[in-house]
Amino acid sequence: MTTLARWARAEWGALYAAVRGPLAERRWRAAPMAVTAVCLTAVLHVVHNQAWGYRFVQNAGGVRAEDPLWLALLRTPLSLFVPALDLPVWGALVQILLVFGIAELCLGRWRTLALAYVATLAGTLYARLGIWLGPDSPLGLPASDARVVDTGPSAAVVGLAVFLGWRHRAYVTASVVIVAMVAEVALKENLAGKEHLAAIGAVLVLCAVGELRQRRSRERAGSGSGAPPIQS
Repeated sequence: MTTLARWARAEWGALYAAVRGPLAERRWRAAPMAVTAVCLTAVLHVVHNQAWGYRFVQNAGGVRAEDPLWLALLRTPLSLFVPALDLPVWGALVQILLVFGIAELCLGRWRTLALAYVATLAGTLYARLGIWLGPDSPLGLPASDARVVDTGPSAAVVGLAVFLGWRHRAYVTASVVIVAMVAEVALKENLAGKEHLAAIGAVLVLCAVGELRQRRSRERAGSGSGAPPIQS
């Protein structure tokens, strides 16, 4: 086995094993949520591009930092599946199918949705914080970004990719995703790029909490196995 093959097995072996079984047994039926999300995104894209449907999609899933917080929170779940206006729709569909599908196979349907929502919500809340801080702050945003329509699955996709990398010990892959998002902000500083970093930050906090819980569980298990037997 070549060095590259050994590295690939070490990096992606656990992730491949988690995906291969369900996918080989049930094929596309193994990830019904991801398939449904792709169909929903495609339908919303078609409706969004109709004269009669544009306003409907914006009112149901378009999020702006200038919106009241309660309204933004109400729209955020659907905003994941409204393709960003400045990106080709096929990119959103491929992202959802691959990353959401792998996450559903590895983490389960509801955990995938919960992580996707946390990542997206982190970006949405960051936009409000960044505008409040103002453009003079390293973490701030210009006031004009308050009117930017904030939709699409990218923040959720980035967050899920990082979490999957941590969960299945694909640390190089997770690191590449993080470095790519940092480079995006460095080369093209915009709202979407900084929201991606906010999503990564939220997921890394969840990873740290999970790692701490696992460590404590191992410590309790170790101390329990080393305890002296009870004398009768």
